[in-house]
Amino acid sequence: MATKFDLLPQRRAIIDRRAVADGLAALLPGSNDTAALRAGGTVILKAALDEGRAEIARRLAGTPTRGSEIAAAYAFLTDQMIRLIYDFTVERLYPINNPSAAERLTLMAVGGYGRGEMALHSDVDIAFLTPWKQTSWSEQVIESMLYSMWDLGLKVGHSSRSLDDMIRMAKGDLTIRTALLEGRFVWGDEALYDEASALFNRDVLRGTARAFVTEKLAERNERHKRMGDSRYVVEPNLKEGKGGLRDLHTLFWIGKYVYQVRSVPELVDKGLLTKAELRQFQKAENFLWAVRCHLHIVAGRPEERLTFDVQPEIARRMRYAERPGKSAVERFMQYYFLMAKQVGDLTAIFLAHIDETFAGRGRRFGLPTLRRKPSKLDGFLLERGRLAIPSDDFFAQDPVRLLQMFAIADRHGLEIHPLAMRAAGRDARLIDNVVRRDRQANAYFMDVLTSRNTPETVLRWMNEAGVFGRFVPDFGRVVAQMQFDMYHHYTVDEHSIRAIGLLNQIEKGELAGDHPLASKLLPGIVQRRVLYTAVLLHDIAKGRGGDHSVLGAEVAEKLCPRFGLSPAETETVAWLVRYHLVMSDTAFKRDLSDFKTILDFAERVQSPERLRLLFALTIVDIRAVGPGVWNSWKRQLLSDLYEAAEEVLRLGHKQTGRRERIDAKQAQLRDRLGWDEARFAKYVTRFPEAYWVAESVDILEGNARLIETSDAAAKPLSITAAPDPDRGATLVSIYAGDHPGLFYRIAGAIHLAGASVIDARIHTTRDGMAIDNLLVQDPFGQPFEGDDRMKRLSIAIEDALANRARLVDRLLAKPHARPRADAFSIEPAALIDNRASNRYTVIEVNARDRPALLYALAHALFQAKVMIHSAHIATYGERAVDVFYVADLTGDKITSASRLKTLERLVVDAAAGTPARKAA
Repeated sequence: MATKFDLLPQRRAIIDRRAVADGLAALLPGSNDTAALRAGGTVILKAALDEGRAEIARRLAGTPTRGSEIAAAYAFLTDQMIRLIYDFTVERLYPINNPSAAERLTLMAVGGYGRGEMALHSDVDIAFLTPWKQTSWSEQVIESMLYSMWDLGLKVGHSSRSLDDMIRMAKGDLTIRTALLEGRFVWGDEALYDEASALFNRDVLRGTARAFVTEKLAERNERHKRMGDSRYVVEPNLKEGKGGLRDLHTLFWIGKYVYQVRSVPELVDKGLLTKAELRQFQKAENFLWAVRCHLHIVAGRPEERLTFDVQPEIARRMRYAERPGKSAVERFMQYYFLMAKQVGDLTAIFLAHIDETFAGRGRRFGLPTLRRKPSKLDGFLLERGRLAIPSDDFFAQDPVRLLQMFAIADRHGLEIHPLAMRAAGRDARLIDNVVRRDRQANAYFMDVLTSRNTPETVLRWMNEAGVFGRFVPDFGRVVAQMQFDMYHHYTVDEHSIRAIGLLNQIEKGELAGDHPLASKLLPGIVQRRVLYTAVLLHDIAKGRGGDHSVLGAEVAEKLCPRFGLSPAETETVAWLVRYHLVMSDTAFKRDLSDFKTILDFAERVQSPERLRLLFALTIVDIRAVGPGVWNSWKRQLLSDLYEAAEEVLRLGHKQTGRRERIDAKQAQLRDRLGWDEARFAKYVTRFPEAYWVAESVDILEGNARLIETSDAAAKPLSITAAPDPDRGATLVSIYAGDHPGLFYRIAGAIHLAGASVIDARIHTTRDGMAIDNLLVQDPFGQPFEGDDRMKRLSIAIEDALANRARLVDRLLAKPHARPRADAFSIEPAALIDNRASNRYTVIEVNARDRPALLYALAHALFQAKVMIHSAHIATYGERAVDVFYVADLTGDKITSASRLKTLERLVVDAAAGTPARKAA
């Protein structure tokens, strides 16, 4: 490992150990005052450590991509500090004149420090080894050294063991064994270190390679699962995540354990990597270490996750520049994901060799044997259950085989041999326009895309090999492309492939619990390959600048004929790509009880088959964004919109009139309540028609019982709150005397209680009472429930409406809960539309999400002297889209140009964060 340090330029500029040692030796001449010596020594050592770190930081700023060198520099500095501390301890603090055989001590670096790789805030993992049980002298030295390291602010991971303890614990614990595997002599008794190393090789490593590999791969799989099981998560963990540093470490650990290599280049001598693959390994390692070193400096702590708030700064430090359609941070992250992909490719190749080493005849290491041998492999071979190629030039003979291999793998449910994947990755460049236009090649591609087996898996393999991006260059442009926002969890290519996998699962009925309506509809879809192609292409034009839906439709018109789709199918795919956001925008940002919303949507869709296709595409697009994005409230809204639009498309908008729908609801409600005709008729007259249209029968029933109880008790304010599993939220109903500003006070109170409003309908009875129905969730998108929470919610609303506490002051005092959102700059905007509804003016506000945003907007509308009929709240990561259906105080639309301009200014100011006190 010393060779890493030998290659460091100007090591004395980092630390001149001899000069520091001289300073320590000259400290308090002749003094035996241990406390005074340690205090003085700490000052000298801290100055040397700070100067060394400052020098390394300067080097990183000057050459921001030389990660491996910087990682070695931090480890070199740590080595020198520990040597100085050891010498100072045994020479000045606890000197010993005639040490016995038991009073020997060796210091061994283990783990990442043992590899000679560290970032600024990495742990100093060190093992103190003694030949037998510790003596009082060795205990004093170890304790004193630890105190000295802690005084310097080093984060130390240490162990103190005898040789016997070391061997016994390494045999029983995989983590200890892995740490010791990278053990490196730092200082102390070198002969004792050599003895420990020989014992470890003889008693721990010998004969246990198979068990170690099995355990290490299982540990790796578990780690991937814990980190999201994708190397394309947009806030990746660069140490533990898939395609991160730990994966590279695992390769080296296995190589070292099984083949006794001492450095990564020796993996080439053992035939485990080619020279080109070694360069890829070193390139990926160098880049990841550079990012990690920058991250530790920027974060000021041992941070391993590339969160949104640090990504722009690291991109700047590593000198990434903006390009048309792509910001600097998006270019930096795209390169990061390409490096992570490279790590994945190397892992697959390496494990293929491990397979060859440990598998029995005709078997695969750690995997089941194949049950039957498929026929018709068209020249491909079956090797231990995996699809392989007969010769190295097999793809060069006919590049169409690059597509055929994946189609055969999908058809027979075969895994592809890593060496065949290696050849595919190398030969993907052979895919040119001739291959892209080849009818058979396109047929193979469509077989995989529309497969009823597992298209997601095989498409991902195709993407990993680089074949996908070469065969569909437009897709190649979005490979590893991230979207710099808090909404999308994956890169564009990973999102699209996941969406295809979800579509396949829904079609097979595997997600019927989450998607009952879609699971019923999908098997009956006529244009199946249109749907799969649209899902593949819906985001293909992202990162080009401009509307990706419009640009994507143009790409679809060009690609679909090549894929073998008819002109009619091509037209439908292009339409789906062009309008793939329309259904979610309508469902989440518009009032579905306003019949004009349904009519406008149905007019755009035009056919029941298109509606079914768009419904399925919308579901998988949302769900493939990332975990936690899909919920039952979104399912409810999309299903409601689908069923309402389907009725219009099937029957025409005059078949079920507004009056008939109101009469049907009222009849159902009367049956549920069991009231007599006169009593019910009197109740009905209290409400305008809009109330009966807007609310479902279950909410109407809940409101009726709340009003009945409240009126009987003559209560001025009544609140009910109950979780609603079907809507994935808690329904809060508030019955009170109507007065201006009621809704903004309720919104502020709900925020103070720790909940957020996702939907609100506000009604006023003809006798001056307000009945407001709000759906609220907790900060994790789940129903806001629990006795304590419900009580807190009710008290907060009561206090706000009674003006018991100064709402503005309490809101200003509440801390900002989303510091990561500060990384994004979103210019607030308000869109006012008088055509979206026949009865109301629709205001759509786009802004950065922040605490109490709804309160601020509702307060602005109160100031503008408008009445809110309904509010619909959608969040997309850091972006909030709040939509209000409003009318003036006479119940009419707002049409005056000056009033509309004032209204727009007030809500934009509120969205921008005008302080609540000033607004009040």
